[in-house]
Amino acid sequence: MGNTIDYYNENAKKFIDGTVSVDFRSIQDTFLELLPGNAKILDFGCGSGRDTKYFLDRGCRVDAMDGSLELCKSASEYTGITVKHMLFQELDEKEMYDGIWACASVLHVKRVELPDIIRIMSSATKANGIIYLSFKYGDFEGERNGRYFTDMTEASMAELLVDFPELRVEKQWITGDVRAGRGDERWLNMILRK
Repeated sequence: MGNTIDYYNENAKKFIDGTVSVDFRSIQDTFLELLPGNAKILDFGCGSGRDTKYFLDRGCRVDAMDGSLELCKSASEYTGITVKHMLFQELDEKEMYDGIWACASVLHVKRVELPDIIRIMSSATKANGIIYLSFKYGDFEGERNGRYFTDMTEASMAELLVDFPELRVEKQWITGDVRAGRGDERWLNMILRK
């Protein structure tokens, strides 16, 4: 994760400019529709804070965290809440959240470390809570433009989830990239129910 976090610290402004105003409502609303009103949400790798702000504006109680100190500073300013500077592995909550939102975040974790991260997310989710995950679609794993990526397909996700009988796939779908000039990139979106 070291290089990836360095990338986000060094390119925070550019990253925020490219993501903060992207219209992501259809996926945000798909997530919110599965949650109770006034839901407690964790934005797990919040980046610019775009999604945290969207959820706060809709009456949710949101905790947000990111591994990049620079993104934490900017996201705190943007959202009006204190974004925690911490790594995925440092989350230690038990059954606290109605929903965990991991949008294009845990895709930076090495494939061999993903089971530990999913276990951490599952522990932090309340019974009947949900976890949203998104990955670039494919089989690639390694460094791409200064960041580490683990891409996933339906098959590789199914294989990963075998060890998590408490989690079932509620919804799984593929989307194009919503950012300008990224139309041919595909994403695997998934909502897990505990």
